[in-house]
Amino acid sequence: MIDRALITFITAGDPNIKASLEFMLALDKYADVIELGIPFSDPMADGKVIQKANHRALKAGTRIKDVFNLVKEFREHSNTPVVLMGYYNPVYKQGVERFVSKAKASGVDGMIVVDLPLEEAEEYLAICERYGMGTIFLAAPNTGEERLRMIDEASSAFVYLISLYGITGARDRVSSLAFELIKKAKSTVRKPVAVGFGVSKPEHVRDLIEAGADGVVVGSALVEIIEKYGEDSAYELEKKVKNLRSGLVL
Repeated sequence: MIDRALITFITAGDPNIKASLEFMLALDKYADVIELGIPFSDPMADGKVIQKANHRALKAGTRIKDVFNLVKEFREHSNTPVVLMGYYNPVYKQGVERFVSKAKASGVDGMIVVDLPLEEAEEYLAICERYGMGTIFLAAPNTGEERLRMIDEASSAFVYLISLYGITGARDRVSSLAFELIKKAKSTVRKPVAVGFGVSKPEHVRDLIEAGADGVVVGSALVEIIEKYGEDSAYELEKKVKNLRSGLVL
């Protein structure tokens, strides 16, 4: 799914579903993959910026069916891969097979379920394989080599490397931990690796790709634009992603 890829994240329904489609189409001009957050009331891996985006989306009435319909509408315009990022509670409540089958039917290519541990993922993995849904698991800077191999085995799309200890949020510089993790992961895993959490500038993108990452994820830096400009964010998002993409030119 990824090779020197710029992966962009926004929360579905922030500030509303109609605007989210405009934002996805704007991102699509320069992004290789679009990661779409499923609004959730307790997004434990996310910092203040994305927490507030979740709140805005839920306040606007965004539901899972709206997220699926959003992807379906996007598919009328683009074949760019779409990855859903969310938490296990909504997947479990809807029923894993029902959720995955509906996501796949809408045009979703892969899923990240942040709080689903590998040890509890057997049913989820079997269902994703049955429906051809890409799976993506996360590895942290303190993830050991044995667990990295397990994550690699469970991830059919790519492995998501968390660049630091902590939650999402744009930073001025990429943590040195990110580069250490890339080195460890590239010597251990066979799947492509993407690095996220804290990436906000083209030089971050360049440095991570030069270090061996196959993809770079940018989220909070984009969600901050939506917080500032609301429904009128499309142009600013496009400009930001174009700027970030310049970091891929090595």
